Amino acid sequence: MAPLEGKTALVTGASQGIGRAIARKLAGKGAFVVVHGNRSVEAADALVLEIESAGGGGAVLQADLSHKDGPAHLCDMLEELLRARFGDPGLDILVNNAGALKREPIETVTPEQFDLTLAVNLRAPFFLIQHLLPRLRDHGRIINVSSMSTRVAFPTMAAYAPAKAGLEALTRILAAHLGGRGITVNAVCPGLTDTGMNPLEAGSEAARLAISSIALGRLGRPDDIAEVIAFLAGDEARWVTAQCIEVSGGQRI
Repeated sequence: MAPLEGKTALVTGASQGIGRAIARKLAGKGAFVVVHGNRSVEAADALVLEIESAGGGGAVLQADLSHKDGPAHLCDMLEELLRARFGDPGLDILVNNAGALKREPIETVTPEQFDLTLAVNLRAPFFLIQHLLPRLRDHGRIINVSSMSTRVAFPTMAAYAPAKAGLEALTRILAAHLGGRGITVNAVCPGLTDTGMNPLEAGSEAARLAISSIALGRLGRPDDIAEVIAFLAGDEARWVTAQCIEVSGGQRI
């Protein structure tokens, strides 16, 4: 029996990059994965087809998490989907992966950019969790995707890093709050990972400098992050909670 057989999971921002790798990994371990996307719904549909062709199960839901009503709308659709598919709206695993990053120093961040950054990276996970708590089964898993930028000072992440720091604080608060139900709450903090959010031209000076700051000598890959999240989602991590686990290959240690 696959380790996550019979479990249901929601992965936000799962149509590409790290989220895509997370959804694929959880499905490969037996979970029924709801793939959330916003602008990349076609890519999300293609991912679910890939999951199903490999013998897994999944579905796509579209919602704009930057909108104040986006989390509630996603939760309502999720309940309807799970009830129709399984006769039970219960959720076992929530991975808050959706993010918004625009690199700007404090001098050039606009109020609109600031609000969008906080909306996607902090407000949306907060209210997703709030709405889903009645449906999250005891001994469930909440995994928040943060960033190593909460540890290292990157001046061009003047809005992004504080938003992710707030997500890490929420992680610890909820671990204490939900421990009585056996629900674990953890954060994973990727370093520089080879995705569209971190475009570096192979062989460029910028790529060389970035790699020189990583102890293990290469950029991260989405699967590097997904493996750790899949571990936290499984029974092996039942005694791990309130942790912010950096997965960066030793970047800027």
